[in-house]
Amino acid sequence: MAKILLVDDREDNLLSVEAILESGGYQIIKANSGQQALKILLSQFDFALILMDVQMPNLDGFETAALIYQREKLRHIPIIFITAHNYNDENIFKGYRTGAVDYIYKPINPDLLRAKVCVFVDLYRKTHQLMIQEQKLITINKSLENEIKEHEKSEEKIKGLNLQLLQNIDKLEAANKDLDRFAFMASHDLQEPLRKILTFSERLSTKYSDHLDDDGKKFIKRIQFATERLQNLIHDIMQFAKISLEKTNFQKSDLNRLVEEVVEEMEAVIEAKKAVITVKNLPELYINPNLIRPLFYNLIHNALKFSKPNVIPEINIYSDITSASPEEEGRDGSGKYYRIYVEDNGIGFEQKYADQVFEMFKRLHHQDEFEGTGIGLAFCKKIVEQHEGYIAVRSTMGKGSTFIISLPMQPVSIHPPLVPQPA
Repeated sequence: MAKILLVDDREDNLLSVEAILESGGYQIIKANSGQQALKILLSQFDFALILMDVQMPNLDGFETAALIYQREKLRHIPIIFITAHNYNDENIFKGYRTGAVDYIYKPINPDLLRAKVCVFVDLYRKTHQLMIQEQKLITINKSLENEIKEHEKSEEKIKGLNLQLLQNIDKLEAANKDLDRFAFMASHDLQEPLRKILTFSERLSTKYSDHLDDDGKKFIKRIQFATERLQNLIHDIMQFAKISLEKTNFQKSDLNRLVEEVVEEMEAVIEAKKAVITVKNLPELYINPNLIRPLFYNLIHNALKFSKPNVIPEINIYSDITSASPEEEGRDGSGKYYRIYVEDNGIGFEQKYADQVFEMFKRLHHQDEFEGTGIGLAFCKKIVEQHEGYIAVRSTMGKGSTFIISLPMQPVSIHPPLVPQPA
């Protein structure tokens, strides 16, 4: 049963909201002040939603929300503010900045309240179910691994357990795809309200510009800037999730031509930076060109973005052949890889961060220094892994970075059999 926390200093308001939501079958927890709400949340953090009045003595709704979101365990709980006031843009922005997801105005429309609560509770349930399923599969896999170690002398038992392990890995991958699909759909649904925020803020700026003082114009610019940043983040999350959802389409492709297409697409940025890009004899490989194009786009864009001021950016892209290390042994058994290098003369970074740069949302610089969402290199890593390859980086502060992509010479095995074939 989904739990909802109601926070209001008036008992009649609490009873009114509780009566509206009674038919939903939710577990309602009530608090008559911000302090009491915080006390409840010290021991309970499994709420699907918090409905909170803005105007309360001592701690108002904005202050209470800010304190709630200071705790890591509570940051996932969405907060809807209930208010009788039609706030101006500044106060509404203040509410969203504290973490609120929506406003409901008094007098409350029962149907609207039930609909909004239903959406957030449904989102909570689906997310919770996926997390439980993933944890169960992880637990099953760990259990199977332990059994394999205990019965390694029994060949038939090991074969049976290996089969179960492979089947559970398949289920775990399916669960991960469900999570990717969920992230894709959720991000897609968020785009429409963001477009409306951007559209109406632009109309407000255009139509009422003469009636706004400098602070008003500045606040509108901040709304537009924050909305655009969020749109970029949602776009990158959708692209990241789309990799797992897209059907693989491997074909023999000339990487020289693919890089040439990317450079042509980035012509304006390259000319603006006066960058020099050199490409030397890249191979033909069996790849998915729809994924390899954005791989090179991200790496070249990264090199241009992190170039040194007052220094012409130089980017060299070349390749060689190498024998894979034991951990890089390909499924085809050849152990031969093409290594493709993307080398720049940019600002670089300390080598100790080489693994961290491929993590989601990991940034080595502040947003004010360099724009970005922190997804680009994680996106690159996922693309390379889709090709059963590897990506690494060597970097030196002040001298530049070299990204190394290792791709198998032989076509990747798109759909390896899960069940061992009979001898």
